[in-house]
Parts: sequence; structure tokens; C-alpha cells
Amino acid sequence: MRYAQIRAFHHVALCGGFSRAAEALGLSQPALSEQVRQLEAAYDLLLFRRQNRRVELTDSGQELFRLTSRFFEGEAAIGIFLEGASTNLRGSLRIMVDSTAHAAGPLRDFRSQHPHVRLDISHGNSRDVLAALRAYEVEIGIFGSQPRAADLTMVELGLSPIIAIAGPQLFAAPPGSLAVSRLVDFPLIFREQGSETQVRVMQAAQEAGIELKAAIIAEGREAVRDLVAEGFGIGFVAESEIGNDTRLRRIRLDGVSPSMPETLAHLAARTDVPVIRSFMRTLAKPDIRNLQSRPDP
Repeated sequence: MRYAQIRAFHHVALCGGFSRAAEALGLSQPALSEQVRQLEAAYDLLLFRRQNRRVELTDSGQELFRLTSRFFEGEAAIGIFLEGASTNLRGSLRIMVDSTAHAAGPLRDFRSQHPHVRLDISHGNSRDVLAALRAYEVEIGIFGSQPRAADLTMVELGLSPIIAIAGPQLFAAPPGSLAVSRLVDFPLIFREQGSETQVRVMQAAQEAGIELKAAIIAEGREAVRDLVAEGFGIGFVAESEIGNDTRLRRIRLDGVSPSMPETLAHLAARTDVPVIRSFMRTLAKPDIRNLQSRPDP
């Protein structure tokens, strides 16, 4: 096994193609391709599927990429330690969130302590966040569920009730609460598959003995809120996510009390990555509980 071949493979997987990887490494594309070819030939493995100018990782390639990601993160951590730069953290921290509502405090604390670290924040539902964490696409994920998984280190950020939201056109006088059984009388706007909010609302309705059907399915929280504000129907959000949006009327669901936990997680295997370790230190507060230490119900 040669370091140059492993590095070539890792950068092609990381950059999503040979040309961008060659540019990142300062190599010619033929030289980079030859290093990857030699690695595949030496171990009789197919690491990439090549179609025209696109490449995709095979199953073997995905597993090797997980391993090389750990390897090169460890190499970077060693470099930081040896250079004495751990007290002056730099670089970037990639975070994917389903909502920034509960993330604002930790993000503010981290920025104040590490102003030279760039925060790259993206949005996705719970399923997207978990997939990005496990694909090494982000370092930190914040999402509205609590999966028990041995490969994740998790902390609970807070708990918020799920409420219905409606635009001013839907009710002459918006009710403060609405029986869940009455939801069948209104057009409902659901989020895409993978939304934890949606799952919890459906479970609460099932427990109340009713079946909810969508009039509209929208991708993303903002799309739901915009459609609700325009009077297309009723949507559902965690109360902490609604902020100061004056277009929306808050309606509590009477008779059921679904709630949404906000969970922060990173891959347990990446605990020693300096930027992750530093971010997790900002969460060391008495009111934040480590989910791994909490016994199963």
C-alpha cells in the first residue's frame, strides 16, 4: 500500500471526480488516474464506476473512503498538535441542520471562541442529516429525532411542542387550539418523506383514531410555511421553529401533545477531530444531557 495511491483515491472520492482532485493535489489528471488504477490493480478491487466523465464509488470504494477519511483526519490532527495551533483553531466546520432554532446558542458560543473557523451551514430533514454525517459530508448534525445508534455521539438541545399553523385567510377568527379530529376538515400541507415532524403528527393522529391525508406535499420547511401563509391549508411545525413570522397563526393541537426533540450529533469515530472536539466543548452545560449516558426506557 502506497501513501500516494491512497491519497489519490481519497481526493477523487472527496472531490467527486478526477479533474477536480488532480487540481486539488497539483497533479496532472493522467498521473492521478494511474495512481488510482495501480491501487485497484494491486488489491483486485473496483473502487469507482466510470461513466463518461462521471465517477461513482462502488460499495468497496465507499467503505475505503470511510477509512481514508478517518486516516486523513488523524493526519490533520497530528499536524495541528505538532504545530501548536490547537489553541488557535482555523479551517471550517460543516454543519447540517433541520432548523437553526436550537442551534443559535451553540453556534454563537463557538463563533465567539473560534472566530477564525468558517461555519458552513446547510439544511435538510432528519434523514438528510444522518446520511450526511455518515458520508463524512458534515462534521455536526442537528435534527429532530433521537435515533439510538452506536456510531453516533448525541446530546439533547431541547424539546418543543408541535403545533398547527394557518394563514389569516383560513379562519375569520383563528382558534387558540384545534381538536386533532377536526384536522380532517381542512386541506393539509405535509412535508416530504423523511420529516420527523411529519412522522410525529401522523402518529398522534393515529393514536386519536383518525387518518390524515395531504392536500399538498412540499419539500422543505420554508415551502410549507409559504404555502400556509398564502392560505393553501394547515401545516405543522415545532413551535420553536416559527420565530417571528407574522404571516402565520399558531394553533395548538387539542387532545394530543406531540413534541419534537432537537438532537445534536457527530460520528463517534470522529470525536478527536479538533474542530468537532472544540465545538462539543461549547455544549458542556448542566442543562444539556448526553443521550448515550441516558438509560433506555
